[in-house]
Amino acid sequence: MPKKTKTHTHARILNVAARRFRELGLYVMKQAGVTVGAFYKHFNSRDELVVEALGTACQDLDAWEEHAETLPQVLENYLAEAHRDNPGTGCAMGALLGDMSHASKSAKTVYTARVKRSLVFTASLLPSEENADKRGRALLILSGLLGAINLSRAVSDPILSREILDQVRQQLVDLAAGNALSKRGAGLKQEEPNQTTS
Repeated sequence: MPKKTKTHTHARILNVAARRFRELGLYVMKQAGVTVGAFYKHFNSRDELVVEALGTACQDLDAWEEHAETLPQVLENYLAEAHRDNPGTGCAMGALLGDMSHASKSAKTVYTARVKRSLVFTASLLPSEENADKRGRALLILSGLLGAINLSRAVSDPILSREILDQVRQQLVDLAAGNALSKRGAGLKQEEPNQTTS
């Protein structure tokens, strides 16, 4: 097989696998249009394909983060019905979250590296504050994003699905701005005088 053709076929397999993995999970390997024999000319094992396709799928996040300017914009785009309804072209971290607990160590390594990059990216969009606090908020925001997109896809009630997206997005915007913590603190301070009237 000519080198140019092999390179093109290899890229086609990875692109199809990356899309289908996001849509249906890590263990779906069809639609690339190659025979089993041709497959093994490109990959030594199925796990090798999984690792490379996961890397390809995560590259989309790199490009997406480069163009994101504010955290509210990120939250608005991520927790949107268009993203919920199109997992094949969406975030690989969210689409593959449920599969990763059963994935190979090498696939988990790729996924973990992407999670770490997303944490750094999310923290960089938060207002200046103590680094430990930024890291904690970034962890909570990332967990909220991944959990909400998956939960919104899992429920059958379209109204509930939309509510999950809208409510979690607003809570995360408040958290990112520090409003959620300050509101809670203000509420506790208001309750204290009523509790100490004796």
